[in-house]
Amino acid sequence: MVNAILIVLDTLRQDHVGAYGNEWIKTPNLDKFAEESVKFTRMYPESLPTLPARKALYTGRRVFPFNEDHRGITRTPRGDFISDALGAPGWSTISDSHDTLAERFGRKKYVSALFSDVYHQFKPGYNFQRGFDQWQWIRGQEEDAYLSGPEVDNEVLEQYLTAKKNGVTAGTVFAQVMMKQFLQNTRWWKSEADTFPAKVFRAAGEWLDMNYETLIEGKGFLTVESFDPHEPWNPPMHYIRMYEEDEDWQKGCRKITHSLYGPASILSEQELKNLRTRYAAEVTLTDTWFGYFIEYIKRIGIWDDSIIVVVSDHGHMLGEHGLIAKAANPLGREVADLVAMIRFPGGKHSGETCDKFCYHHDISTTICKACKVSTSNMEGKDLFELVENDKLIYYDHVTVAWGGSVAVYDGKYWYNGYVWNTEDGSLYNVEKDPELTKNIISEAPEIAEKLLEMSWGDTSQPIDMDFMKKFKEVLGCTPVTTKLTKEK
Repeated sequence: MVNAILIVLDTLRQDHVGAYGNEWIKTPNLDKFAEESVKFTRMYPESLPTLPARKALYTGRRVFPFNEDHRGITRTPRGDFISDALGAPGWSTISDSHDTLAERFGRKKYVSALFSDVYHQFKPGYNFQRGFDQWQWIRGQEEDAYLSGPEVDNEVLEQYLTAKKNGVTAGTVFAQVMMKQFLQNTRWWKSEADTFPAKVFRAAGEWLDMNYETLIEGKGFLTVESFDPHEPWNPPMHYIRMYEEDEDWQKGCRKITHSLYGPASILSEQELKNLRTRYAAEVTLTDTWFGYFIEYIKRIGIWDDSIIVVVSDHGHMLGEHGLIAKAANPLGREVADLVAMIRFPGGKHSGETCDKFCYHHDISTTICKACKVSTSNMEGKDLFELVENDKLIYYDHVTVAWGGSVAVYDGKYWYNGYVWNTEDGSLYNVEKDPELTKNIISEAPEIAEKLLEMSWGDTSQPIDMDFMKKFKEVLGCTPVTTKLTKEK
């Protein structure tokens, strides 16, 4: 029998991990895990942002084109299909008609658990914990209404906010509420042990101890969700010192730890540098506690008797394309390119790299196949077979859907724009322009149209274009639009 361990790291950029070529970010534990597993370089989210991505991971099914949410099948108790995520269809409860991984494993008498600080999963009615024998919500991330007081002084709060005179964005407005709650939630921290990655991975490690006999029998299914390195980026100072030696590194600027979801020009050059430093330090903090957990797995004696998956849901632009955001349009590779590694049972194919296209929902099928759990009604493919067979290709392109927008990538060209037509879309030749800086759609409109048509074929359900057009000006829960962005 084989255990299954799924580790999801939120907002981890592929290009910020050493195993993927980064030479200045310190990620020794992820790098070592890459050497001991199969590294996937072309793993993409089927749908974005946070919760749509997890619905695909938890069910092995496509979420795009969001028809279930559109029709109200997965309505939240509030009665709407997107709950509190502005313009993000798919941001809702998991449909009762779809089995979750935890439910599938439960029917095979596996003991299962979920440890997560992704507070969106636990909002009323969302039921992402459905099917788990045990689940624990580590409280306090972002605007989680964890502690009601004492309130943070406005003078303290102002240190973490951009100056209004510099401009207003959707993110800077949200930060007024979010940062106040976050600072309240974390004001009692004393040491690194209080940070969220430490709490999440330690709790998961304790579960390994408490379920030792079950795991030795190969009957454990564990999901570990780390919201970090998602913003707010507030790593302990000794992590920041790994990347910043100047003692006056914050002098003359504010402690911007949140995303602007708007133009990077709102920040000074030093503030932008500090923000990137904070993100890098947060990545290393998360890597540290990820490593702690992996060593726990090895120490407990189930390293070779488990399938262990490490994957991110998306990344974040940190000034690239002039933005500090994750956004539907423009959707850059900084957001869409994922970290994905799988340690197959017995270490099969360890150290190999897979450059073939694959998706989040393929991970679910792969986990079930490895553990001989039913994959009925799943739409994902088995990634072990993809690695085993050099000639096997599942996809000749990928489509990443977010609200009314899609990004389509065929290995050479990258299209990003609205799903109904190519007007206002963009096209890039990735082979010549890997950072997507030169829009060539006017030179090759027929290529953009072909890619868009390919995205229409990536769903077994019809796309309601009238419904999608509702999101033309509202591009997801983290929008970057002219209406919500006002520069100085």
